[in-house]
Amino acid sequence: MRIMVKTDGDLIVEATPDIGYVHRGVEKIAESRNIIKNIPMVCRPNIADDSHLNWSYIAPIEELQGVEVPERGLYIRTILCEMNRIASHLYGMAIMGGVFSGHTTMYMFGFGDRELLLDLHEMLTGARMTFSFSVPGGVRRDLPKGFKEKLLDTLDYLEFHLPAIDRIFLSNPIFVERARNVGVLRKEDAIRLGVVGPVLRGSGVRCDVRKDAPYGAYDKLDFEIPTFKEGDSLSRWLVRFEEIKQSMAILRQAIRDIPKGPIARKVPIVIPRGEAISRIESARGEINHYIIGDGSDKPYRVKMNTGSFKNLLALPFLLKGVHIGDLPIIYGSLDYWPIEADR
Repeated sequence: MRIMVKTDGDLIVEATPDIGYVHRGVEKIAESRNIIKNIPMVCRPNIADDSHLNWSYIAPIEELQGVEVPERGLYIRTILCEMNRIASHLYGMAIMGGVFSGHTTMYMFGFGDRELLLDLHEMLTGARMTFSFSVPGGVRRDLPKGFKEKLLDTLDYLEFHLPAIDRIFLSNPIFVERARNVGVLRKEDAIRLGVVGPVLRGSGVRCDVRKDAPYGAYDKLDFEIPTFKEGDSLSRWLVRFEEIKQSMAILRQAIRDIPKGPIARKVPIVIPRGEAISRIESARGEINHYIIGDGSDKPYRVKMNTGSFKNLLALPFLLKGVHIGDLPIIYGSLDYWPIEADR
């Protein structure tokens, strides 16, 4: 992805995001493969947060099939997604600190702590990224022996280390000076532009699919939706930092309360005639998969709409009239994932 800008001196007069450099044709290819073979492919547009893409693709298929996922399977999906959310936010903060702020310690902190989550991903799914773990009817495998203890140990460590990340990055005077009051997106503009996730909540809008239209095990778990009213580049990262804490609380409850029972139901590899759409809250905001079935084992149509694509709509608005030196900070605050938008 590139950003074409027109400037007047060092002020940006106009900015145009130009996507299309990593186009992979995921939607079109999905129409020629059966629903199971599509799963690894639909995860690839965002390898840092692919469990949410996986769930978003599976959900409308399950709706059309009329399948009810066992409660234990829903809890396991929720656990994986919240681990993935933390890992994705740590990845984003590492990139923001290292690439956009020149802060190598934060780069190492983010990736070092993320490794602990990747170990848990691998223990549960067999892969560190791109899990292809959720299938129509449930999940591929149950929690392995020792997983609960390893998860709780990891959460204890993260809880201990988060204040250091706050001190060295989010509360760092240099980063605060660069990000505060830069790229301000007011509440009314955020709603008008249709941004989602931490970008929307950083502008003071308390909107989260996990609360507004609960799925999985979220209606049985107690957690808050962090918001900041300032709407600047700093607030958007503060939201993500607070969401890590909330995800940790969700994980502690989910691993404590997970019910016994089956993890999946056997379903036929066909999509009945009809259409359905999903709503899943990923690390970058609400994502949707719109699927049309024609009674075969291949979807007639697959349409993806991701958080990165929705949030990119705000970039030209945020860049207009700002100093060109602020472009990296504003762009970085969106936590944009190019392949997720250019699918």
